[in-house]
Amino acid sequence: MSRTPFAPLFDRLVDDAAVFPPGLAPVDVAVREHLDRREGPYAAHIGPLLVPATAAAELADLAAKDERAVAQPLEVGLIVRPGSPLEPLLDAVELLRDDPRILVGAAELGWTDGPTGWRRALDLDIPLVVEVGLGSDQESALDDLAHAVDHEHDVTAKFRTGATPAWAWPDETTLAGFLDAVVLRGLPFKLTGGLHHAVRGDHAGHPAHGLLNVLLATHEALDGAETRELAGELGRSDTEVLVTAVSGLHESEARRLRASFTAYGCCGVLDPLTELEALGLVPSKETHA
Repeated sequence: MSRTPFAPLFDRLVDDAAVFPPGLAPVDVAVREHLDRREGPYAAHIGPLLVPATAAAELADLAAKDERAVAQPLEVGLIVRPGSPLEPLLDAVELLRDDPRILVGAAELGWTDGPTGWRRALDLDIPLVVEVGLGSDQESALDDLAHAVDHEHDVTAKFRTGATPAWAWPDETTLAGFLDAVVLRGLPFKLTGGLHHAVRGDHAGHPAHGLLNVLLATHEALDGAETRELAGELGRSDTEVLVTAVSGLHESEARRLRASFTAYGCCGVLDPLTELEALGLVPSKETHA
């Protein structure tokens, strides 16, 4: 039996990051498969295709050759990794701004302070997603983002939940501290990396946060829970408890939750969705058919 909760809880939740590690799909393959998914059974749950800003010209060429992008613009997020110069992003937005086959939904970049920092991207006049780090830098970054939001800029905080060669896997307390901090500041946030599974666990010997855990921790943070309590929620591994709790969210709670936790990027974009389907939380392929 389906236990599908208020449907928009999972709408456009997973951004397609197939181009990025560890997936590393070529841009042409990622575009073709994304357009296929846009017509498939999980379409309602998939957000934009994320692509490096340096691939803008290739992206424009590919979109021009696919009739599906001509009929309905291909929505993308343009990415520059933290520590990278902003010029490729500025150039990419200029190149694609008037292309009717591509909709640039947002630009994603890393937080840096000062006159050459992230704030230069505010002049692009598109939504920005700004990745933050840890410790005192995170506090400074979130204060800076909150200040921009207070001045009516469309800015979302971003945090990395998966390990990379330069970034250790953030444990429950670390992720809980981020959730506590963004909610206290009233900032929307996005996550990236590592959220391939519905429930917290060790997968192939590596720890991974669970999507349902994050949803429920966000819900509790919005209700006033603090870091210690949120870390406990993030550490739960009882699937039945998590599924029951998510299924019981009311419409207003789901809307509030998703206004805070806007999306997350996943290179294996269907991984979490097939797990959610198996748990009865999103409609099955048969239902879509």
